Amino acid sequence: MSFESMPRQDLLLAIESLANEKMIDKEIVFESLEIAIAKIAKHKYGEEFNIVVDIDRKNGAIIVKRLFEVIESPESKGDDYNPNTMLTPKQAKKYKEDAQVGDVIEDILPEPEFGRMAFQTARQIMSMRVRDAEKGRQYEEFKDNIGDIVSCVVKRIEHGNVIVDINGRAEGYIKNTEMIPFQKVAIGDRIRALIMDVIRSNTGPQIILTRTHPLFMEKLFAQEVPEIYEGIIKIKSVARDPGSHAKIAVETQEPRIDAVGMTVGIKGTRIQPVINECYGEKIDVVLYSEDPAVFILNAMTPAKVEKIIVDEDTKKANVVIKEDPEQEFVFNQKSDDKEESGENGKNKKRDAKSIAIGRNGQNVKLASMLTGWEINVVDEKEEKERSEKERIEKTELFTNALKIDDAVAERLINDGFRSIEEIAYVDKSELDAIEGFSPEISTELQNRAKKYLEEQEKSYFEQGHANGIQDDLLNFTFVKRETIMELGKQGIKSLEDLADLASDELVEILGQDKMKMSLANRIIMKAREIAYGITEDDKE
Repeated sequence: MSFESMPRQDLLLAIESLANEKMIDKEIVFESLEIAIAKIAKHKYGEEFNIVVDIDRKNGAIIVKRLFEVIESPESKGDDYNPNTMLTPKQAKKYKEDAQVGDVIEDILPEPEFGRMAFQTARQIMSMRVRDAEKGRQYEEFKDNIGDIVSCVVKRIEHGNVIVDINGRAEGYIKNTEMIPFQKVAIGDRIRALIMDVIRSNTGPQIILTRTHPLFMEKLFAQEVPEIYEGIIKIKSVARDPGSHAKIAVETQEPRIDAVGMTVGIKGTRIQPVINECYGEKIDVVLYSEDPAVFILNAMTPAKVEKIIVDEDTKKANVVIKEDPEQEFVFNQKSDDKEESGENGKNKKRDAKSIAIGRNGQNVKLASMLTGWEINVVDEKEEKERSEKERIEKTELFTNALKIDDAVAERLINDGFRSIEEIAYVDKSELDAIEGFSPEISTELQNRAKKYLEEQEKSYFEQGHANGIQDDLLNFTFVKRETIMELGKQGIKSLEDLADLASDELVEILGQDKMKMSLANRIIMKAREIAYGITEDDKE
């Protein structure tokens, strides 16, 4: 059937049907058909002419036109003059009596006949433009949905990578590393995945999906827990070892709501669908707290924590585990548990520290990821040794800096003082309250502490200047002074020098034993913020 012989109302219905099938704007189909017919018309009337086609949107009438531009004279156009697309006013009178320079003259031509070859050409042109429009529609549709979960059907599997159909609207791609380990899927299986990225390409948009990203689990909970979806309960952070173990931290501002209980659901009815979708991944739901020590304590479940020592400056925490000689841990009998569960799946006693650290360090690693703190697990014996070592070091510092005997130094330590700065600038009443201290003793101690700090400050700047270190770096209080001096020795002389480093370069300069990547990231960003006014948002 040719377009010429097709009833016009049928043509309009065919255009509407194609637009609905491809989920594209009907106007795109009209324009594609107009271009296709214009191509055929040029074959008949001449490629040199400017031929356009209009299809009436109401009745389907096809109007073929040859267009001419009215010009003053051929000379006025110079080398751009084209007799096939331009007319002088005198020549234009043949088509329009009052033609003037600048007018566009329309010469209506008979609609060309569509033979088999012409019809195929028109179809190819239309198909190509409709495909392009469909690709554009898919890109526009999905690029704004990055971070959303979609339901997919597995279409094929190539070298572990999974290609899926997204609700019949587009194809998605899940790299094998973004699939949950050991989960087997087959063609036709229905799974859910998170849109991680949408990339425009000549072959159509590449929709990159993931099932291992922490946000995937967060979005799954939002689908299963109405209070999370509505914002009554907020997920503060998620840490995952995909397919094995995960921890999520939740909070709510509603005092009558149990955030953890509501997230888990009665008898696990809310958390179980998430576990099933994540191939049996064990999930610990813990309560978030603004207090780092409390948050870390919650994140370390199921460990029995005796106490936590936190260092706000380095975001490091020592978690002291309470030893329980009667502690017995029951393993399930998966293949990867055989070594720890013993032969025949028998129970094996594990010490509290091992439970806190978890198999292959998994529990403490997830707790660190969840809280953003570097967590070190120690037992009571190790903590006692550390504490005693610290006491000896502080006693030596106080006796030398303040010119006092060991007994006075120990009283200060027993009352919670850990630095010369605390002694120098604490409210004097706190020193007065120490047993055996008089106001005169407290005043003298503070004077000696301030004098010591002034001498240290002077010595620090003198040494820094001698090494060529500029004041802006010497005054950078985000890192310890010993670190500033080490940086100076390595050629980092100013705050801009520090800000220009990459995090891995800073770690390499100072050594991994002294500088962790997480702390290096914070130091570099703080240096850039001060030196250049670059914030974390600007970096993103």
